[in-house]
This record gives sequence, structure tokens and C-alpha cells, in this order.
Amino acid sequence: MPSGRSKDVLVYTRTTGYRHESIPAAAAALGELAAAAGLSAETTEDPAAFTPERLARCAAVVLVSTTGTVLTDAGRAAFEAYVRGGGGLLAVHAAANAEPDWPFYGDLLGTRFDGHPEIQPGTVCVDTHDHPATAALPDRWERTDEWYNFTVNPRATGVRVLARADETGYHGGTLGADHPLVWCRDTAPDHGRVLFTALGHATEAYADPVFRTHLAGALRWVTGG
Repeated sequence: MPSGRSKDVLVYTRTTGYRHESIPAAAAALGELAAAAGLSAETTEDPAAFTPERLARCAAVVLVSTTGTVLTDAGRAAFEAYVRGGGGLLAVHAAANAEPDWPFYGDLLGTRFDGHPEIQPGTVCVDTHDHPATAALPDRWERTDEWYNFTVNPRATGVRVLARADETGYHGGTLGADHPLVWCRDTAPDHGRVLFTALGHATEAYADPVFRTHLAGALRWVTGG
């Protein structure tokens, strides 16, 4: 984790748009995974938590299915400074639909949410096993989820794609043969780390050992562990 930061994770769950029923289970799971990694976790929906002083204590911020405008102007400024100062961000599922009118956030993720078909079974194709978020995943990971589409393929923005959706195995995908679902980036020269996973719609996902392994690896990576 960045030098001088405490072993602290801020799990943020505020929504001003659609609210996923899985948020409490997701927050609880992330708290458990943080504790297992020797980190403490605070879950909040209070935008007042985004201050320079509070974020300075964070090894990472986790946005759990946040939707709509969830930060104040002051919070945006503090969060941007945090990331540019080397902070970590793990963005989960509907976090791709947060802060729709904030260009910095869109650039950070590399794309925006652009709808989804009905929840259905599908296959995640894991591109690499040399990243903590995907190290323990099978090459082809069969699961039922809410398969997100995106406005543009984030690969063009310089992210490292870790896993993709196989659009031939479900209906409603819009990105074709290269449909990223999980990706990461180092925010050089700022030395921060950002990882987004589009997976995690359903409450039961957060009790699934394989999915929890995915989240645990993602959390370990963004905190620099």
C-alpha cells in the first residue's frame, strides 16, 4: 500500500439512482475480506467521509454498486487528490454508473455503464492468471450475473483487461468478441491503483467462494498488498 497510509478501507455504498439489493451483503463480504487481509473496513453512505483527512488514512476506497451522483463537489476534489496521490480504488458492479457528469471519474474507469440484458447464465473468459484478482479463477468461469454493456471498450484507454464476457453464450451483449468485464490500471505517474469488476449483481454472489476469492485478490492489489 502507499507509504504512510494506514491499513484502512473505506467501503462506500451511497446511491442516488437504482439501488441493488445486494449492497448489504457486498459491504459485509468486503469487510470480512479486509479483516482477513489485516485491514480494517468502515462502511458508510455519508459523502462527508470524503475529506482529505479521512482519505489520507485509507489504503483503498471501495465503491459498491454506487449509482448516480454520490459525491459533493468537495468530496470529488478530495477523492481526485487521493487517487492522484497514490490511493487505491476498487469499483464493484454498478459503480460504473456513478458520477455520470464527472469527467475525471469516467476517465479513471475508462468507460461508462450502458445498460444490460436480463439476468442470465454466461461465461467469463479469464485472460490472465498473473493478477491477484484472477489468479484463482478458472479459464472459463460459468456464472449467472447481470452482464453489463459499456459505452466504449475501455481497452482503448490503456487499462489492462483481466477478464471478458463470452457474448456467444448469452443474449444482449453489445461489444462483440472483446467485451471486458474486469480491468485495472496503474494511474502513473500518480502511482495509484484502480480495479473495476462488472460482476456482483446478486446477493448470493457474495457468499460464493470463487467470487469472494476474486474480490479478495482485487482488494489486495488495490491496497498494494
